[in-house]
Amino acid sequence: MKAMLINNYGENGNFEVSEIEKPTVKANHVLVKIAASSVNTIDTMIKNMGTDLPLSPAAPALLGMDFSGTVESVGDDVESFKVGDEVYGCAGGLADLPGTLTEYIVADSNLVAHKPKGLTMRETAALPLVAITAYEGLTRAGVKAGQKVLVHGGSGGVGHLAVQLAKYFEAEVFATGTGDNQKAIVEKFGATFIDFKTEEVADYTAKYTDGGFDVVFDTVGGANLTNSIEAVALNGHISTTVSLCELDLTPLHFKGASLHVVFMLIPMLHNFKREEHGNILERLAEISNEGHLTPIVDENKFSLEQVGEAYAHLQSGKAIGKIVVEN
Repeated sequence: MKAMLINNYGENGNFEVSEIEKPTVKANHVLVKIAASSVNTIDTMIKNMGTDLPLSPAAPALLGMDFSGTVESVGDDVESFKVGDEVYGCAGGLADLPGTLTEYIVADSNLVAHKPKGLTMRETAALPLVAITAYEGLTRAGVKAGQKVLVHGGSGGVGHLAVQLAKYFEAEVFATGTGDNQKAIVEKFGATFIDFKTEEVADYTAKYTDGGFDVVFDTVGGANLTNSIEAVALNGHISTTVSLCELDLTPLHFKGASLHVVFMLIPMLHNFKREEHGNILERLAEISNEGHLTPIVDENKFSLEQVGEAYAHLQSGKAIGKIVVEN
């Protein structure tokens, strides 16, 4: 079968059209004919950094984590899927798990769920990694009806889904960004837009809350975590996807607030509670079927052979929404 392999890592490394053996289904797995795969920031990090990242597969590498497609065969002990089911998941492209930039994937059935009925294969492929991350970040923080939730980076891949899910959980949602495009995305999904370039944290926190936001979901992280700590309420919760930094937690301590670090690749990397991802994906499909979760997909279309261009487009910073590669 056709696959796009990386033979040499690094910013100058290129994807090459290759022929590899079609995988054979095995117990507890499903063989899926891939319709589409999306590009995530972690994918570009693996391509550029290679084995400097401990989760990178050995070269020649088959990258790509997210996919949508159709089940072609099921392995022993698989009861939730049958041939012909339309499915989606995040199941490869790191460590020893072959990725999705090819025609077929043999995926652990615990990492797969039935596709949302109202979304195209292209839209569905945009969901798994970022939607699971958004769901985990909010549920770990215990978001509930009536709370005030602040999403940093509300128009981003994780952020725009976190906004939608927080609204679904009946919270009052606020989201940071800058510029008209980001403002339009945030407001489209019913959140109050905060321009972080023109509004100080103390000012918007005082304007919209009585002492701080109950939950802050920080998809920016790093130095921005200090802004999250400033914005969070006493005994509140911060979830972040980016905590690779040194930070003085003293202000967090004096607020008695909790910090939740979301690293959604753990189930894949360590074969740890993989069924939780499958369950989350089924729940996300239900929420989408009810009309409460729709990904924004970049208007540029890329074929499998154009995956290098897709990665470059993501790194250019010009993409609006998730970038999808279609077979």
